[in-house]
Amino acid sequence: GIKQSELRQVLLSFPPIPAQKAIAHILGSLDDKIELNRRMNATLEGMAQVLFKSWFVDFDPVIDNVIKAGNPIPDEFAARAEVRRQALADGTANREAAKPFPAAFQETKAMGWIPDRWKIGSFLDEAQLLSGGTPKTSKPEYWNGGVRWASAKDVSQCGKAFLIETEKTITNLGLNKSATKVIPKFSTVVVARGATTGRMTMFGEDIAMNQTCYGMRLKSGNHFYGYCHSKNLITNLVSAAHGSVFDTITTTTFESSKVLKAPENLTDLFEEETAPSFQKILSNQGQTSTLTKLRDTLLPKLISGELRIPDAEKMADQATKDVL
Repeated sequence: GIKQSELRQVLLSFPPIPAQKAIAHILGSLDDKIELNRRMNATLEGMAQVLFKSWFVDFDPVIDNVIKAGNPIPDEFAARAEVRRQALADGTANREAAKPFPAAFQETKAMGWIPDRWKIGSFLDEAQLLSGGTPKTSKPEYWNGGVRWASAKDVSQCGKAFLIETEKTITNLGLNKSATKVIPKFSTVVVARGATTGRMTMFGEDIAMNQTCYGMRLKSGNHFYGYCHSKNLITNLVSAAHGSVFDTITTTTFESSKVLKAPENLTDLFEEETAPSFQKILSNQGQTSTLTKLRDTLLPKLISGELRIPDAEKMADQATKDVL
């Protein structure tokens, strides 16, 4: 080991205190913008998820219309109806958005009371399931190319609405010589095996994928509705496991999963309402990636003196202006 006496003889070079403060200010400005983007994205996605729950889980617009029409309210919605009566009374209910929704409920054997004219079916009735694969690792010519390739690790550790970067890349040859496929941008992707089964995100660009995940795309093309819809489905599947280990999702899982199918004009409306938010989230994530790389590049160069502080200030100022 190294003795303390030896460590005391090691000479370290530090920038002068004024320079250290300038460096901290430069890096701090980048960190502030990164944090601002993170908070904004959390708020935007949260608002989209709240709207989905209001429309397609709690049926708030339907209850509002039922109340206004004087139609009977099923007992299971009585508590929610009281909340909605208050919203109608104080003007916080969105009456314009409620217009396309029905003003009655229908009783079903499979799911109890559901909005009138809505249907029940398999998730795969409305969604396309996409699978992937892995090029041979023994073939170096298949790897480190220009095609991003996502694994369960990438998806499970993403923690954001969109995955835009992957740990590994493959070549076009690797793509063509394996079962992997390029999954289109805005597909929802879920981990299907292992301890992180059920973790999900959307692909923020066209990305190839391995066999431990499934990609999902609604046939209607309403990708952001599809993301929220899929998230709700997976959450329900995890809850239905009742404490059991939920470590596998198969095609049968989706085939046997009964979901509520809202009319397409309503899912179209949700897509119109939330698309700007999700597009902004994706833009912010790209900006954050750029700022993070710049911050991590500047630090060692500033400490070593390779980069002058005024030059770094200009780079940081320009980068933060570009993302405002």
